[in-house]
Amino acid sequence: MEIGTVVISSAGHDGGGWFVVAGADDGYVYIADGKERKLISPKKKNIRHVRATGSSIELSGLTDKGLRRALRLLREQSIAEESE
Repeated sequence: MEIGTVVISSAGHDGGGWFVVAGADDGYVYIADGKERKLISPKKKNIRHVRATGSSIELSGLTDKGLRRALRLLREQSIAEESE
């Protein structure tokens, strides 16, 4: 999984949450949402417990506030597409 990929957590207390991959390691990804998990301290999560949405976000120069806004817009767009 590449850095910047938008994922949905499928397991754990953050299940159903939208995150961006801030880093990747052997079998793990580091995810951030800009609120609970900031870009400077992402959560380590097993790659099997997230699923990619097919979207990505450019992380260079992005703040936590910008990340929250981008994830919210993608989530709203996904919900609108599902309701059509």
